[in-house]
Amino acid sequence: MTDGWDRERLVALLKRDALKLGTFTLASGRTSHYYVDGRRVTLSAEGAALVGSGVLGLLAEEPEVAAVGGLTMGADPIVGATLALAGLGTRPGLRGFLVRKEAKGHGTGNLVEGPLEPGMTVAILDDVATTGGSSLKAVEAVEAMGCRVARVVVLLDRLEGAAAAFADRGLEFRSLLTIRDLGVEPLGPAAASS
Repeated sequence: MTDGWDRERLVALLKRDALKLGTFTLASGRTSHYYVDGRRVTLSAEGAALVGSGVLGLLAEEPEVAAVGGLTMGADPIVGATLALAGLGTRPGLRGFLVRKEAKGHGTGNLVEGPLEPGMTVAILDDVATTGGSSLKAVEAVEAMGCRVARVVVLLDRLEGAAAAFADRGLEFRSLLTIRDLGVEPLGPAAASS
């Protein structure tokens, strides 16, 4: 991988700080016996460095990616960490963007914020993927601007259908970790309740 990418340390941080057991309703509307609050790791200095480094390692396979971004809030700290490390390393020209959940009703009314231009190749980032719905909203927003999505990269794949949803759209999907890396068995697309 890349310098600073310590997979086992990231697993330990997620287990300690982000993994919660109980009954939770997910963004997808599904109910789960566990929740992973990725921001509890991505908004820490150590976690941001680990995740940003891991993302840059995956982006090394896609040198044409000119910008990274995703749907606010899960993507925000990952975008910031990735850009900060890119600026200190081999990709100082990498740009970032954030996709709002809905266009703002004032100012420019932008749905996508940041220096994104038509024709750019981008990567969509997110903290946790369940069905892939949040990342697909970001994909649709940047494609509507005339950008090409090279891949979707997430911190953690819950293994509940996101990979299939991205494959159905012809999108390459990569995750730094899966829920099994945290010692939790996934619900699976069929087993999850709504």
